[in-house]
Amino acid sequence: MSDVKSITVKTILFDMDGTLVSSHAGVVGAWETFALKYPALNITEILKTAHGVRTQDNLKKWCPDLTEDELASESARFELEIVAAARRNVEKGGKGIELLPGVKDALAPFANGPTTGNPGWAICTSATRVYATSALKLSGITEPRVFVAAEDVTRGKPFPEPYLMGAEKCGVSPADCIVVEDTPAGIRSGIAAGCKTLALCTTYSREVMEATGADFVVEDLSQVTVSWPGDQIEILIRNSERPAPGP
Repeated sequence: MSDVKSITVKTILFDMDGTLVSSHAGVVGAWETFALKYPALNITEILKTAHGVRTQDNLKKWCPDLTEDELASESARFELEIVAAARRNVEKGGKGIELLPGVKDALAPFANGPTTGNPGWAICTSATRVYATSALKLSGITEPRVFVAAEDVTRGKPFPEPYLMGAEKCGVSPADCIVVEDTPAGIRSGIAAGCKTLALCTTYSREVMEATGADFVVEDLSQVTVSWPGDQIEILIRNSERPAPGP
């Protein structure tokens, strides 16, 4: 028998990469390009923790000799390279920036949403606005009215600022929001902000995502049904699992 949980919230705060779209091929390609200039980069090690973290924070960690000016310019170059690498991959018959399972249906209730007040959903991403806008366009997602990008916050995920800002811009309390994320850093950000959290196993294993302490864990958004019949958004979560309590 299928396990179905029902919750209501006022707003859904989505991450972007790994949650709504997959840009993995482009990200790997960008790191490979950067390794030509910075040969000490260990891409395998970087990819273990880089997902869900702002590019500038990743480059600060892995290229510590960059000045602040260099960090800004290299961060912009990296994110443009993600799109370029994804396009090159598509030209070779591979994957580019693609919509993930269940996303189209999950966003459908917001297609004709209100033009003022709480929009019902927002994107809070660790990506820059330039890259995020390109990624959404390539994947066919309409840019939401509330859109928090890397440059909008002082401290990115796993700190709570991105989701606190998202809730504030939507005009709702964080306690009335659910954060949808695919990385440990993102889930920690949502928890720290005081939001409910839904973890997807689109980037990391179920074991890793359960260990984050997320309220719900599913494979992807195809296990989630969203409706917006009135003031409250109704969410059905199928086959979810709460992490087991510790000893």
